Amino acid sequence: MNARNYIDLCRGNFGRKIAYTDVQEITSQNVVKVLGNVIGTHNYNRTFIKYLYDYYKGDQPILYRKKIVRPEINNRVCENHALETVRFKAGQTYGEPIQYVCKKKKATEELNEQIDLFNDYLDEANAEARNIELGTYQSAVGTAYKAILREDEWGEGKDIVPFRIFIPSPMNTFVVYSSNNGKPMMSVQELKDIDGNQYYQCYSKDQYFIVQNGKVKDYGINGFDGIPIVEYPNNAERLSDIEICITMFDTINTMQSNRMDGIEQFVQSFMKFKNCEIDKDSMKEIAEIGAICVKSIGDKGDADVDILTAELNQSESQVAKDDIYKNMLIVEGMPNREANTGGDTGQAVYLRNGWDFAEQRAKIDEPFVREAEKRSARIILNIISKTTKDINISTKDFDVKITRNSTDNMLVKAQTLDYLIKNKIHPLIAIITCSLFGDPQKVYEMSKPYLDSLYASGEIENPQEEIQKAQNLLKTEQPVNKEVEE
Repeated sequence: MNARNYIDLCRGNFGRKIAYTDVQEITSQNVVKVLGNVIGTHNYNRTFIKYLYDYYKGDQPILYRKKIVRPEINNRVCENHALETVRFKAGQTYGEPIQYVCKKKKATEELNEQIDLFNDYLDEANAEARNIELGTYQSAVGTAYKAILREDEWGEGKDIVPFRIFIPSPMNTFVVYSSNNGKPMMSVQELKDIDGNQYYQCYSKDQYFIVQNGKVKDYGINGFDGIPIVEYPNNAERLSDIEICITMFDTINTMQSNRMDGIEQFVQSFMKFKNCEIDKDSMKEIAEIGAICVKSIGDKGDADVDILTAELNQSESQVAKDDIYKNMLIVEGMPNREANTGGDTGQAVYLRNGWDFAEQRAKIDEPFVREAEKRSARIILNIISKTTKDINISTKDFDVKITRNSTDNMLVKAQTLDYLIKNKIHPLIAIITCSLFGDPQKVYEMSKPYLDSLYASGEIENPQEEIQKAQNLLKTEQPVNKEVEE
């Protein structure tokens, strides 16, 4: 129950703390000591993780507010802009499936097919759905975790992939890092056995440990050739997208609740009786027939009945609320929802409404996702190498492609693609640069016969040089002579 204000809870300590250890290697002899040293950090984080995740789901302080003046009129309106923010951030990164694309200087057809097959494996493992689940945690609480496990039901001849992707809750999962070089040393999960007894399941790069009641209950080789649980931080400070604007969310809730109180108090205004007296029976009669007859008391003057009203200025309140909401969008790096004007072009709206700024903010956080994806991919490839054995590539062979807004300004992007290819940019690099396709590798492979008949594409000698050349072309020349109106 989030009855308490988050600022009072965290006392200025924003972001999640990182668990560090000084040991060079996790062994069965020191794992209990290491776990004892870092569990306090996790327990500290868990309080805020639970608060923020419940806040995202709608459990916000406004629902528990109390009023001293006229407590019978107490509207509790929760405009859940935290959910709006988290859904937007998760959709911005994970709304389109993350794809792996070839980055080799001289990519063979076999390598391209292998990477294509790897993408198919991830599709069969429902990686897109798991990533959306991961992105929700990542944005809401500041960090998230992805576990790569072996699929117990897999067997030769079965039509299922040999691995399974699982998103554990950050409330019972964390990763311990080396204080010397920042390298992940161990993952930890708090679990319960069939009898409800708590234990810790830990993975180092080559071993697993089961710790219960301060003792190592079991340990052995983990067989993953790495830590199978990978952290996906929202940013370097593990800041949640909710906590950076939580005071604005609370203020909007308070303003909207007070506005509803103002309307209700105006409708249920007090009655003022001047130079007259009235009893309870007369008040009931007023409520029933809606009229009243009063007499003056003595010679004190004419009797009068009036209604005490003080209506809230809704227009001014809306201006103040809109100002807070717009500032919230700026801090979050989110576009606004303003309607287009008659002369607006697609690109003008894109720039004015903040979509370009939102794109730049997303790019700042992308490297953390790509780094974590590479770690997850290594575990998956290791499982495949020991089971189906039909993929023989490494993370050095491909890059992580995060696609956003693939259909926005589609005509402009199509003209950009044509412009780059005609200026002798390799078709694969042109397809990647124009951001028109979610899986540029597959598009290139499917289009290769047609591209070869039109252009002598050949092999990419230096992909980084080609990418830089394409970007320079777009900066110095305009492939489109006029903006395309939406």
